[in-house]
Amino acid sequence: MGETNIPAGAPQQQSDVQPSSFVRRLGLRLFGALSGGLLRLLGATWRVEILGDDPRTLGVPNAAGSIPPVSLAALFHESMLPCAWFFRDKRYSVAVSRSRDGDLIRAALIELGYSEPARGSSSRGGSAALLGLVRQHAEGTTIAVLVDGPRGPARVAKTGIVSLARLANTPIQPVAFSARPALRLGSWDQSLFPLPFARVVCAFGKPIEAETIADEGREQAAARSLDEELVGLHHEADRVLLSR
Repeated sequence: MGETNIPAGAPQQQSDVQPSSFVRRLGLRLFGALSGGLLRLLGATWRVEILGDDPRTLGVPNAAGSIPPVSLAALFHESMLPCAWFFRDKRYSVAVSRSRDGDLIRAALIELGYSEPARGSSSRGGSAALLGLVRQHAEGTTIAVLVDGPRGPARVAKTGIVSLARLANTPIQPVAFSARPALRLGSWDQSLFPLPFARVVCAFGKPIEAETIADEGREQAAARSLDEELVGLHHEADRVLLSR
C-alpha cells in the first residue's frame, strides 16, 4: 500500500478518537443507569434473611457517618448479582477486571453507590489492583473480592485475597448467597439470579485471620480453607431455603 504525504501546514482531518471515546463513555453511563436501576427495582422485591453476624452492624459510625471496615469480604463470583444489591449505597469497593465486561460492571457498581473500583485481575493488572485495594482499605473503604474471578475455575479462590488480607492486616469475612426461586446463568460461574419476590439468604461466616508471612505454600493452604468455608456457607444457605 502506498503512503499519502500531507504537505507541511496543511489542515488534517481530526481524529475520531475523541468522538468515539465520548460515545463509549455515554454508552457506559446509560448501561450503568439502566442495569443499576433495574437491579434496585428487582432487589426491592426480595425477602432477605441474614445468617451469622452481619459485620455491617458491628462497627461504630465515624465522623462522616459511615461505618468503618470491620473485615474484608470474600465471596464466589456466582454471588455477584445479589451481593451488588445487598451492599449498595455504602461506598464499598470491588476489584474489577480491565476487560470490556469489567467496564460494564464498573458502570453498574457506580450507579449502585459503590466507590471507584480498583481495576485489575489475576490475569491482567493484578498487582495494581492489589495495591489499589490496600490503599482504599487504609482510607476507610470496605473491600469485597470475588475470589474465584475473573474466569474461574468456579469456587476455587485465588491467593490474591490472602495477600490482600495480609497487606491490609485485616481478617477475611466469608459471605455466601442463596435464593429461591432463582435462575442459574449459563456462564462459567453459573451466576445466581434471584427472581422477583424471591427469598434470598445471605450467610456470613466467621472471620478468618490474615496470614502474617508472605509464603506461597501458606497462602495456597489459606485459599483452600477459604474455599471450604465458602462452600459450607452456600450449603447452609441452601438448607435454610429448602427447609421452608
